[in-house]
Amino acid sequence: MDLSGFPNLHLLTDIFPNQVKGLMTIIRDRETDRDRFIFYADRLIRLLVERSLEFLPVAPESVVTPTDATYAGARFLGQICAVSVLRAGESMEMAVRDVCGKVRLGKILIQRDEETAEPHLYYSKLPPDISDRWVLLLDPMLATGGSIIKAIEIIKEKGVPEERIIFVNLVSALFGLSRVFSRFPQIRIVTAEVDPELNDRCYIVPGLGDFGDRYFGTER
Repeated sequence: MDLSGFPNLHLLTDIFPNQVKGLMTIIRDRETDRDRFIFYADRLIRLLVERSLEFLPVAPESVVTPTDATYAGARFLGQICAVSVLRAGESMEMAVRDVCGKVRLGKILIQRDEETAEPHLYYSKLPPDISDRWVLLLDPMLATGGSIIKAIEIIKEKGVPEERIIFVNLVSALFGLSRVFSRFPQIRIVTAEVDPELNDRCYIVPGLGDFGDRYFGTER
């Protein structure tokens, strides 16, 4: 699969190839029970969030260590907020809290119209100062890209520059990546793996099923 046309796509497998492949094998397996699914999905999400934070700007800063030596380090610039696309995106919020402390959170609910297949905004609650922040947009699955495109539009309407939006995602379909980057070439997407296709129901293949159902235990 040629991904060279997506310069702002960042794959977790490029850094942790064996770990990611092993963890993804567990959560993709339909025989994996809910407790194990949650545990290993959370591990992957934590790695994705840590990778995403690598793109925040830093400035040089020196400190004095307990041995009275000077360490030439760095400090983070810019505040962040995390925006989850309900409901599956909520599963990723704890990982952000774990590594970012008192991070601001926002939520967006987008659902597809069954007749037109177009995404519609049903709810949006974003921090009032979001335009001054870097945004981690959270949604584990990128299939057709319709919901994420709508979410990015909403965030940009609040004044967030496109280059300060980082979409944090577990599995992306090639079709969805193409749609998102064609509309928003300056955003970054951090994902664990890219799957080649969608089936006739627009599910990612090979995929892992409905992430929200498996994570929250609402499978029928």
